[in-house]
Amino acid sequence: MNSISVNAYAKINLGLDVLRRRPDGYHDVSMIMQSLDLHDTITISKTDLKEITISTNLPYLPSNQDNLVYKAASLFFKTLGIEEGLTITLEKKIPVAAGLAGGSSDAAATLIGLNQLYHAGRSSEELKSLAVKIGADVPYCITLGTALSQGIGEVLSPLPPMPSCSILLVKPDISVSTKYVYEHLKLDASVSHPDIPAMIEALSRRDLYTLAKTMDNILQTVTIKEYPIISDIKDKMKELGALTALMSGSGPTVFGIYPNRNLAKKALAYFRLHQHYGKQVFLTNPYWPADPA
Repeated sequence: MNSISVNAYAKINLGLDVLRRRPDGYHDVSMIMQSLDLHDTITISKTDLKEITISTNLPYLPSNQDNLVYKAASLFFKTLGIEEGLTITLEKKIPVAAGLAGGSSDAAATLIGLNQLYHAGRSSEELKSLAVKIGADVPYCITLGTALSQGIGEVLSPLPPMPSCSILLVKPDISVSTKYVYEHLKLDASVSHPDIPAMIEALSRRDLYTLAKTMDNILQTVTIKEYPIISDIKDKMKELGALTALMSGSGPTVFGIYPNRNLAKKALAYFRLHQHYGKQVFLTNPYWPADPA
């Protein structure tokens, strides 16, 4: 086998809490992560040249060492002592810098693909130990499905799968600095923290409606103040029948949870027509790496 294609799945945060700032500057978090079937595609091919080259369908993405795909491939080769060449084609569908872990997922898919392409036999845990060196979300993007993410994001525990639903994504035409959001996040006694245990309990009962009522993201307390369009999108999604709407990660993408496809399609049509909310609009579903039944 000289070539392989791997899907890289987007994620949303059903719940995102920040517990404390660590002495090393990172933050301890408690998050419920969920994969979506919206995905990029990574195609990896062996070449005779001893270098890694990357091409993408988006001209503004880096195709050098700054791309997380390159970093993942380089780390894999260095760890296994491989001195060969690769061409990697990245077909992007996940919005960039959107709070959907697109770059992290691309890196994770690259590690998975290389593990298969070279018959390296590395376990999921071994791949995750490499992944955390690339970024805090990358280990989760190897695990996929529904999971509790703790520590800086690298401590993962599987959770009961999210109930089936339709998920609408709208990315407003703004850029959000994750660094800014965390630097301006207040963690004093005045802040209300998301109830992560209540969300886990709702998941265990496969109760989509209670889950929707309890979902929350503490980072919204910063981002919405700077970018009210996020609140506008959330309100409009709820007006159009969403059980709830929430910002993913540090933003700016907002997702709405719809109990049936018809409601979601009507909301999709509305946001595609009214592009002042954002030009990137997607209708997707939860994704699990295996049948959750």
